Amino acid sequence: MEYDLDSGAHSTYSLHYHLILTTKYRHGVLTEERTQFIHEVISGFTDNYGVELTNLDGEDDHVHILFRAKPTTDLVKFINTVKGATARRIRNEYADELKTELWGDSFWNDSYCLISTEQVSLDVLKQYVENQRE
Repeated sequence: MEYDLDSGAHSTYSLHYHLILTTKYRHGVLTEERTQFIHEVISGFTDNYGVELTNLDGEDDHVHILFRAKPTTDLVKFINTVKGATARRIRNEYADELKTELWGDSFWNDSYCLISTEQVSLDVLKQYVENQRE
């Protein structure tokens, strides 16, 4: 088996993660346009955290974010930034449309699911996401 390895000054690694975020109350407010908007927002700051976004997809009440990270990446800080930045930006961009669906300042559920994945399973996840679109 051949791995796609990254390297640092004193390390070689392959760190892949699958992050799942759900909307507050699992309300179905995510459209394809809003999911693309979330992708663009996250892409704007991934370099600051040593993260490479490999895929982002989802359904109307949750998103799946696949990403690669460095060993020095503070995952909790990155996830909190993802949740905070995307919530603020999407609420500003779609305020009128969302005010009847979600109230208060919340957009995401307080909890999240983070799974470390192998490259092999990462390919399977990508294939699964692609098959769900068909």
